Amino acid sequence: MAKVTQNAFLPVHEAATLLGVSSDTIRRWEKKGLIKATKGSHGERLFSHDEILRVNTKGSASDKPWKVLTAPKSNLTSIELFCGAGGLALGMHNAAIKSQLLVDFDKDSIKTLQQNRPKWNSICASVLEIDLDEYRGQIDIMAGGFPCQAFSYAGKSLGFADTRGTLFYEYARLISQVKPKIVLGENVKGLMNHDDGRTLSVIISELENLGYRVAYKVLRAQFLDVPQKRERLIIFGIRKDIKESIYFPVEKDYTINLRAALKSVPHSEGQKYSPTKKEVMDMVPEGGYWRDLPLDVQKEFMGGSFHLGGGKTGMARRLSWSEPSLTLTCNPAQKQTERCHPRETRPLTVREYARIQTFPDDWAFAGSVSSQYKQIGNAVPVNLGYHIGLAMRKMLGTPSKSAMDPASLEPHQG
Repeated sequence: MAKVTQNAFLPVHEAATLLGVSSDTIRRWEKKGLIKATKGSHGERLFSHDEILRVNTKGSASDKPWKVLTAPKSNLTSIELFCGAGGLALGMHNAAIKSQLLVDFDKDSIKTLQQNRPKWNSICASVLEIDLDEYRGQIDIMAGGFPCQAFSYAGKSLGFADTRGTLFYEYARLISQVKPKIVLGENVKGLMNHDDGRTLSVIISELENLGYRVAYKVLRAQFLDVPQKRERLIIFGIRKDIKESIYFPVEKDYTINLRAALKSVPHSEGQKYSPTKKEVMDMVPEGGYWRDLPLDVQKEFMGGSFHLGGGKTGMARRLSWSEPSLTLTCNPAQKQTERCHPRETRPLTVREYARIQTFPDDWAFAGSVSSQYKQIGNAVPVNLGYHIGLAMRKMLGTPSKSAMDPASLEPHQG
C-alpha cells in the first residue's frame, strides 16, 4: 500500500488507487457503510488516512464467526430504563456489569427478560410512574435508549423545563434521584440532526446541569463484532467529581459477514411473502435490489415510489452472504426496508434476526412473531453493548483483559 500522509483527507480517485479498487467500488462501499466518508467544502466525498488503513486491513467481510464476548468480574452495577428485550443489558452483563433494575413499558419485552434471566429485577412499568430514590448513591451506571420527541425552547434557556412532557424529562428526573457515576444514552444516529441539532443540545445541556461531563459519538456496529451495518449514537456522561477521561470503543480491523453469522442457525418461525411478491423477489440476485428488476416490473412493484427521488435502496433488497447485514428493522418484509435471505426467497426468520443482533441461540423471545421481530429490531446488538460496557469499565478504572488495553480505546475528541 502506498504511503498516506497522516491526517490527510483524500478524494475518491486517490483513495481508490491506494486500496487497489475502482472509484465506483469506493462509492459502493461508502453507500453500504463499509468505508466512512466526510464531505468536503464543495460536497465531495473525502476519506481519512485512518479510514483507508482500516479498510485496507479489513478488505471484504470475513468468515470469522461472531461469538459471545465476556470480560473478567467486576463490582460495577447498573440500572437501565427503556431496556427492551435486553440487548444492551445482556451485553453489559457479558462485560461483567451487574444489573440492579431493568424497566420497560412493553409487556412482551419484560416477559422475554423474565423468562431468560429470572433472577434479574425486570419490571413492566412506565418511567412516569417509578421512583428511584432508594438507589441514590448505590449505582455506577444508568442507561437508557429514551425516545427523542421535539423539545420546546421557551426563553432559550435550554434547561430542564424545556424537556417537560417528554420521556427524556423523566429520564433526567431519575438520573437526578440516583446520581450514578456514569450516564449512558443510546439512540439513532439521526438524533444529532433532530430539530436542526437542538434536541441533542438540550440533552447535553441538561446532563451538564445535572453534574456530568458529556461526550457523544456514532458507533458503527459492523466494526464491533456485530454482523450488521448499524450506526447508533452513544452519549456518555461522567459525573464531574470523577476525573477519568471519557472513552469510546475503537473499531476492530475486521467485519463479520452474513455467511458466518447465520452458520447453523436454528430453524424458527418467520414472515412469508405473498405469491406475487415472491415472484418479484425471485428475480433479485444476491446483494441486489429493485434496480435489478426488469423495468416493467420495477414500475409495477414500486408504484408511486418509482418516480420519487432518493436511492430507495431498501426496496426489493436481497442481502449478500459476503457482507454484514443491512440494519435490521422491526419488519423484514416491509416494502421500504426489505431484508430478504441471500439465497432463499423469503424474509429473514426470527432466529436469523437474533443471530445478526448477536443474541445467543437460547435467548427466547416472548409474544407473537411480529412482536419478536420488533423486540429484536429495536434492540442494541449484544456485542455492541459489550464493547460499550468495556468503555465504561475503563472510565471507572475497573481492570479488564487485553480487549481493554488503552490502545483498544480512544478518548472522544468532541
